[in-house]
Amino acid sequence: MSSRAEKQRALYERMLLFERQAWLEGFVCLAGLDEVGRGPLAGPVAAAACILDPDRPVYGLNDSKKLSAAVRDTLYDQIRTHALDWSVSLVDAATIDRINILEATCQAMRQAVAGLKRQPDLLLVDAVKLGGLPMAVRPIVRGDAQSVSIAAASILAKVTRDRLMLAYDRQYPAYGFASHKGYGTRAHYDALLSHGPCPLHRLSFLKNLDTHRRPDDPNA
Repeated sequence: MSSRAEKQRALYERMLLFERQAWLEGFVCLAGLDEVGRGPLAGPVAAAACILDPDRPVYGLNDSKKLSAAVRDTLYDQIRTHALDWSVSLVDAATIDRINILEATCQAMRQAVAGLKRQPDLLLVDAVKLGGLPMAVRPIVRGDAQSVSIAAASILAKVTRDRLMLAYDRQYPAYGFASHKGYGTRAHYDALLSHGPCPLHRLSFLKNLDTHRRPDDPNA
């Protein structure tokens, strides 16, 4: 076994700590739950739920932010192939503006859980306190770097959202979504000042930016 493979196996074993504890407590079906996209100025917030198969480990799992895009893409395919069940949900910018980003994040998470074909008896969640669900919920601080189940969910959510932002870049090429995925980079702010927001932008995030009208506004 190569040194890299050994490190991946060792990391996987370390990141099974919370899963093993849950199994010892009598929980049987565990789902990891995570979100991406709370901070960007544009695009949806995405959440994913994932039930990994203990008999088919996916080595290399980690916090999606610590992985390259190429590694995330490979793991995304492996998770979808080997997981017992998974689901991804999106909540768009208009809804974020209407109900606020925290509520939109919780909505996306609940929708992701509802999208599972199997109902877990425990959710391992990355730090968010989530109510209104029929199963136990266990928030874990920095869970995407400490639980394989949450790490898998973070990768599913991240890759799904990034691919969507690439598609939006073709629809709205003036903003550079392909490079920054909607986050507030200098280039993104410059584009907003030059072109105003598009329908993907979260207007509630732009209150202090003098962008005025959307480019699709008939009054612009």
